[in-house]
Amino acid sequence: MLIHTAIEQKLLDAFNPIHLDVVNESANHNVPPGSESHFKVVIVTPQFEGMRLLQRHRAVNAIVAEELAEKIHALALHTYTPSEWYEYYAEKPPASPKCFGGSKAEKAS
Repeated sequence: MLIHTAIEQKLLDAFNPIHLDVVNESANHNVPPGSESHFKVVIVTPQFEGMRLLQRHRAVNAIVAEELAEKIHALALHTYTPSEWYEYYAEKPPASPKCFGGSKAEKAS
């Protein structure tokens, strides 16, 4: 099973989100083609109500702990309650920070 698919299914099962994006951003980094090592997760669920940001991230990390331990190098998390999501982004996902390790695009310049 693809890592992307495993992450997506686990988060769907655990949080029943109203919005979920799991984006493989590995191609933006200095890794071999086809890698699944850098991901961005945007998840919106009522289950985050009353939780601080750190609690939300810990909850997501606990669900994908196996992937984090064995396969994922970087995981950017964007965790929202429904009201936060609609107030701040109106369904436009936030951008992930640049990787400090550089990217293929930067090295080609």
